[in-house]
Amino acid sequence: MMRAFLTCAAAALTIGASALPAGAQTPTEINFGVISTEASVNQKKNWEPFLQAMAKSTGFKVNGFYATDYAGVIEGMRFNKIQVAWYGNKSGMEAVDRASGEVFARIVSRDGNVGYYSHVIVHKDSPFAKVDDILKCDKSLDFGIGDPNSTSGFLVPTAYIFAARNIDPKTCFKTVRNANHQANAMAVANKQVAAATNNSEDLQRVATTAPDARNQIKIIWTSPLIPLDPLVWRKDLDPAVKTKLYTFLMSYGRIGSDDETAAAKAVLGNLVWSTFQPSSDNQLIPIRVLEANKTLMRVQGDEKLSARRRAARLRPSAARSPSSRRCRRKPRPTNSTGARRHSSRPTRPDGKTSSRR
Repeated sequence: MMRAFLTCAAAALTIGASALPAGAQTPTEINFGVISTEASVNQKKNWEPFLQAMAKSTGFKVNGFYATDYAGVIEGMRFNKIQVAWYGNKSGMEAVDRASGEVFARIVSRDGNVGYYSHVIVHKDSPFAKVDDILKCDKSLDFGIGDPNSTSGFLVPTAYIFAARNIDPKTCFKTVRNANHQANAMAVANKQVAAATNNSEDLQRVATTAPDARNQIKIIWTSPLIPLDPLVWRKDLDPAVKTKLYTFLMSYGRIGSDDETAAAKAVLGNLVWSTFQPSSDNQLIPIRVLEANKTLMRVQGDEKLSARRRAARLRPSAARSPSSRRCRRKPRPTNSTGARRHSSRPTRPDGKTSSRR
């Protein structure tokens, strides 16, 4: 069944290849972007075996692109310096909206889950037991938050914790520092900050790479389930390249000899993942809703705004919400009795309605 699925998927992607201009050449090299959830030296150790397997299967030269922040990967795709990338949902949304990106696959966690959780973490010896304990807002605590384009490190805690309580972290805490998940985890373990954001996947990575540090961390807040991360390619990527990439990703760890699939699953396991699943831009809808709700809560809770200014600021947020993007059929005009009016176009001698230019 899996072979049949891959054959159909590849055939569907290949149809677009016929639309290429005559003489156009398929690229032989692609750049794969990796968002900075931890130090690049750790990421390269886990990602390079996967990218090497991709190169071997597709025949392309595959270069890993490790930026120092999420924006670097988004901008790299925007200017076509990166053709494919692993994003979080928030950064993936930015890539779709600003960088001609398109979601085509999603990761699955090592234990088979298709979602993960955002956390607020503190040192195990901390007196704080729940998130409200750190929200006294007396500017006595140092707080670590994620990259502004991070889903679990920034968007989710901002929406569910701060916007929901009409709290500005910058006025609540003594200091607020943006860092990747690994840096925030180590800062908590070493008591450099009182609390920080993180997520269930990256705490698993810390447990592997720095088990002593993980033992110093406790969780005091857990979010609702978040969809797992998307893989995004540029919409204008050569269809032949898309076909090879898609076929590789959907077969990796599924098809091959026992030794080959075991090796592939071991590589994915080091990334805290299992085999990939197909996906689309629809995966981002819950994140769009969350982003819009965060804005709504912040504006509605701002007592400094007049009613008119509040309404003006809410309009753009409503326009960006998914429900406002749905196509709506315009009602046909009716006459005074409510019946639909007939066309007012003049009638030709043959009884047909004449066209207007």
